[in-house]
Amino acid sequence: MSEKRTGILGGFKAFLMRGNVVDLAVAVVIGAAFTNIVNSVVKGVINPIVGAFGTTDLDRYAACLKGPCEKNAAGEATQGVYIQWGSVVSASLTFLITAAVVYFLMLLPMKRWQDRQAARRPAENGPAEPTEIELLAQIRDTLIEQRRGPGTDSVPAPR
Repeated sequence: MSEKRTGILGGFKAFLMRGNVVDLAVAVVIGAAFTNIVNSVVKGVINPIVGAFGTTDLDRYAACLKGPCEKNAAGEATQGVYIQWGSVVSASLTFLITAAVVYFLMLLPMKRWQDRQAARRPAENGPAEPTEIELLAQIRDTLIEQRRGPGTDSVPAPR
C-alpha cells in the first residue's frame, strides 16, 4: 500500500516540478499583481478622460430595459431592470490595456531578445535530411535490387 502512495505522490511531485507548472504559477501571481496596476490606471487615468465627456465612474452608465426605473441613494436598482453597459465598457478597457501592456512591454521585447540570441548562435551545418522524393527513389532502387537478385543485370519477368 505504501508503494502505491509513493508512486502517486511521486507522480504528483513530478507534475508539480515540471517547468510549465511552475511557470504557470509564477504567471498567475504576477498576473494578479499586474491586475491591480491596470485597474489603477483605468480608474486614475482612463476614467477621468472618459469623465471629461460624462461621468468619471463608468459603472454609473446604464440603460433602463424595463421601466419605470428608479435607483436608491446607493445606486442600486429599486424598480425596473437596468443594463449596466458602463461596467462592460470599463472591463473592456481594462482588458485592452492589459493586453497592450503585456504585448508591448513583455512579449515584444522577449521575442526581439530571442531573435537576437538565435542570430548569434552559429547555424548547424549538419547533413541535410533527404527530401521525400530522394527517399522514394532510394526505396525504388532497393526494391529493384531485391527483385534482380545478386549478380543479375535484368529485372525478372513478373509471374
